[in-house]
Amino acid sequence: MSSLTIENYVKAIYQIGARQDDRPAATGQLAAALEVSPGTVTSMLKTLSESGLATYTPYEGVLLTDAGRALALRVLRRHRLIEAFLVETLDLSWDEVHEEAENMEHSVSDHLIDRIDAFLGHPDSDPHGDPIPRADGSVPEHATCHLHQWDCDRPFRLVRVLDQSPDFLRYLSEAGLPLGAVGRIVDHCREAGTLTVDVEGQQATLGTAAAQKLLVDRVDPPLG
Repeated sequence: MSSLTIENYVKAIYQIGARQDDRPAATGQLAAALEVSPGTVTSMLKTLSESGLATYTPYEGVLLTDAGRALALRVLRRHRLIEAFLVETLDLSWDEVHEEAENMEHSVSDHLIDRIDAFLGHPDSDPHGDPIPRADGSVPEHATCHLHQWDCDRPFRLVRVLDQSPDFLRYLSEAGLPLGAVGRIVDHCREAGTLTVDVEGQQATLGTAAAQKLLVDRVDPPLG
């Protein structure tokens, strides 16, 4: 079994669990995330269990062991630091780097990643706001809120984008919502499932589904 396949599985299990309060990742969720059949997933989960990387319970799902979690964080560390490096040094846009990092994350050494980390000044997050795991396996934590749950007229700063598909990221750029954008919700029509934000005088209307993919934090100091 290639290390690439194992790394992709433990990374996907970790990311799914992180989105649902560390509950087990279901076979169907992994099949969708990895674009493989449920039968292929079931077979691989048995292999991960036998390898001590995960605990798989039929009809309940899979959880990573400590060893599996450590491997997943190593892969995520590589991926996110590569993204940051490509943006900072090669001036790639945030909608270009995810696929490049997917291709590179399995082939770079941890030594090179540590050098990239030092070169970049040990960043806490990547170009999409995802936390970058540290070399010791710890993960920076920062309290955030989904945009659709934010109060109207209360200033926010966009700190993380959960959907990193190129089309969605380009849409955000065109709407004036790059990472770090500061603005306010000026209208939230829950009946219609839309909200309108104002960022430096530019307004954009988002659907609830899009707003759920954006994490924001307070602006400190507050806007005048």
